Amino acid sequence: MKNIVSALVFACLALVSLPIHAQKNSQDSNAQDYIVRCVAFYNLENLFDTIHDFYVLNTGDTIHKNDYEYLPSGGMHWTGLKYRNKLKNMAYAISQFGLDKTPLGASIVGVCEVENIHCLEDLCQEIENQTGRKYVPILLEGPDRRGVDVGYLYDPRYFVPSGKPVPYTLKAHYSDGGEVRSRFQLLLSGYLKDENGGIVRDKLHLIVNHWPSRYGGEETSRATRDTAAMLCRHITDSLFLKDPKANVIIMGDLNDDPFNHSCAEILEARKTREEVGPQGFFNTMWLHLDRGVGTLMYNGSWDLFDQIIISEPLLNAPHTRTGWTYWKSEVFNKPFLTVQEGKDKGAPLRTHKGGVWQNGYGDHYPTMIYLIKNK
Repeated sequence: MKNIVSALVFACLALVSLPIHAQKNSQDSNAQDYIVRCVAFYNLENLFDTIHDFYVLNTGDTIHKNDYEYLPSGGMHWTGLKYRNKLKNMAYAISQFGLDKTPLGASIVGVCEVENIHCLEDLCQEIENQTGRKYVPILLEGPDRRGVDVGYLYDPRYFVPSGKPVPYTLKAHYSDGGEVRSRFQLLLSGYLKDENGGIVRDKLHLIVNHWPSRYGGEETSRATRDTAAMLCRHITDSLFLKDPKANVIIMGDLNDDPFNHSCAEILEARKTREEVGPQGFFNTMWLHLDRGVGTLMYNGSWDLFDQIIISEPLLNAPHTRTGWTYWKSEVFNKPFLTVQEGKDKGAPLRTHKGGVWQNGYGDHYPTMIYLIKNK
């Protein structure tokens, strides 16, 4: 049975790609015939603690993180009060992911802009304090100059890793010859669980990314993100060599839009499902941007850097739905995450703006996809 696209645009919710046999349940968060799982990504916008951080490399060299701006004596005057409020805000946002489609919330959340594993542990503790739900954090220290990293939170009731996360280091240079010290691309493989807590033997391979920024301009910095896309493609090609029908989910702040060269040409992540062939990729976010829905606002215009891209087997699984199948995607642009008045009305409510503490959430909206299978 072929899937069709059902375009349903609400004031603060954009959804795409609804299987035809699930249309009757599109408004029902307790769909009786399907198991629903939510996979999300969230840029946590500078989740730093208040203590100067450093780590020791395998060579014995000590790396001091450039976290000075986020110390009590730094430019952001980052205090324990601000840190605790940041945790409360991020925890509340994450606790709301996917609730209108599944009461379980998000099974796994990829994150970026996190200083260290302790920040993720504090975040997981705050989510538990608010909801009673226990997430497990994953983070590996990478080579980023500012000391921010990518990672995951997963709910062990609904997801189980099949092994340790595998980091991949980006080797690239800026146009002036300077070395790019960017975040890992972090591969995590594992299994979602069914309604009885049993493991569904339909392995997922998740790759969380935070590609180099557009510092110096989009054109000047373009090659660094093209190189990041090549690394990501290398990872996926390696997965396909082991399993030609690998279920791959690429997620992250790519610092590019779906139509940019890195995503559309190097990853070959397509806008429509009809364009996706075997071992190809579908960009679940592209149609949102076409409709004017983005994840961050710059100079009054929307970009959609926070992308979730899936491999063909997840897009076109057999109609029997014995495995996980892509259902729909969402830009999580809820009102509580959004500025409600003033010149920035309609933009994400940030933690800081112009050096002034806003007590908000972040400068990026979260994104998520829903996977379904027959019960």
